Amino acid sequence: MLNLATLLRESTKKNPAKAALVIADTTISYGELDAFASRFGGGLAKLGVTPGKHVALMLPNVPHFTFAYYGTQYAGGAVVPLNVLLTPDEIAYHLEDSDAVALVVWEGFYEQAQAAFNRVDSCKHLIVAKADPKDVSAPEGVHSMTALIGGSEPITDLTNRMPDDTAVILYTSGTTGRPKGAELTQFNMFFNALYAQRFLLAMTPDTVALATLPLFHSFGQTCIQNAVLGAGGTVVLLPRFDPKTALDLMQRHRVSLFAGVPTMYFALLHHPDADAYELSLERCISGGSAMPVEVMSAFDAKYGVNILEGYGLSETSPVASFNVLDRPKKAGSIVLPIWGVEFKLVDAEGKTIAASDEPGEICIKGHNVMKGYYQKPEANEEAFAGGWFHTGDIAQRDADGYYFIVDRKKDMIIRGGYNVYPREIEEVLYGHPAVAEAAVIGVPHESHGEEVKAVIALKAGHETTPEDVIAYCKEKLAAYKYPRTVEILDALPKGPTGKILKRELAR
Repeated sequence: MLNLATLLRESTKKNPAKAALVIADTTISYGELDAFASRFGGGLAKLGVTPGKHVALMLPNVPHFTFAYYGTQYAGGAVVPLNVLLTPDEIAYHLEDSDAVALVVWEGFYEQAQAAFNRVDSCKHLIVAKADPKDVSAPEGVHSMTALIGGSEPITDLTNRMPDDTAVILYTSGTTGRPKGAELTQFNMFFNALYAQRFLLAMTPDTVALATLPLFHSFGQTCIQNAVLGAGGTVVLLPRFDPKTALDLMQRHRVSLFAGVPTMYFALLHHPDADAYELSLERCISGGSAMPVEVMSAFDAKYGVNILEGYGLSETSPVASFNVLDRPKKAGSIVLPIWGVEFKLVDAEGKTIAASDEPGEICIKGHNVMKGYYQKPEANEEAFAGGWFHTGDIAQRDADGYYFIVDRKKDMIIRGGYNVYPREIEEVLYGHPAVAEAAVIGVPHESHGEEVKAVIALKAGHETTPEDVIAYCKEKLAAYKYPRTVEILDALPKGPTGKILKRELAR
């Protein structure tokens, strides 16, 4: 048997009174967290959610995310974390595609969630989490999370799950534009968190981590929530990143571990009051996109830390390679695969590249790789060609075996640490009545890394403005996806086959 909730249960056994979660002025002990999670699992069972069923979570970094996450594991279900910025159309797609039977939503996103829930017959239960624990009311036909926990018996024995059973379905996109659910197993998630905890970051019960990376994202979920709670440490929750609030919390709670994307480090480093804070940072990790060398060097020097960079994808649980404490750091490198994971580079024909400094696509094998995209056999056949998972990322390997990302095979844009897939936005643009041609590209941005830009050509006889197109996309796409700038051309540049040449647009 292997159940991801073992991470919580074992830490609870060792020290039930220890602070597990902190948010604002509220502290939740391990004993309380485990009780809430096991009762939520009991509530799901009471609603008829049987082992193997999927439960979607649309929750920010609040304790309710952790209650529901481990509660679903207690009940033997699989968690489907959703970005809280999704629109009703996007939520409905995720619920239908994942076969989720329940959706747990934070009160601030209830309107969008309800609109989607009402359109998906296969999702039977909508559960609302509220900030005020005294308010257990809920609209008719909707469950209150507080009432469900308070009125349910706890699951005292973890539901039996096997290592290859699905624990989490994380949604990611690709060249087709439609998000796909990466099925991560109990073993994938358990071992990735355990490895990060013990070998990469040397976490202990004294570790205090700031969780401002979204817990619905694989980075925050594995490297902060699961790893820190598995170590018996304390997680300080910050639902929305703000550099001043983050600095306040890090000083107040003597945070020793910070994980963030490069834009967060940039904001912390350049905050006007940064010099007024005395921080206790011991470990800092960065992922999501390459850390600018200047930012890394300045942050390391200012706070006396050694930022460790890693590389991974939702499909790899997510950690695939990482800086290690006993090896030298090379600026711009994703370093070496973690223990038990293999990398190889292949050329356009799929042949292995042995030579140093020759670029190729990263392919991965190991304990961290998903078992496949949920109900997507054609996508799995492509992704696992030759028995290796093909990442779509192009890298070089130096003489020391260190890897350096040089390009992305996919057109993915990384905006502030979020993956943005141009095809998904282009499909929305093609739905605009005036748009004949559309291409979406990433353009450099000082703080976000990349910004989303759309280039369009109009249908004959039609008119529109960049502002109108942006507003149209804003209604249909999550806030981090819609284009901030739109350029209108007479026609988009094309190659001999008629394919739009994005490289010409990026000049």
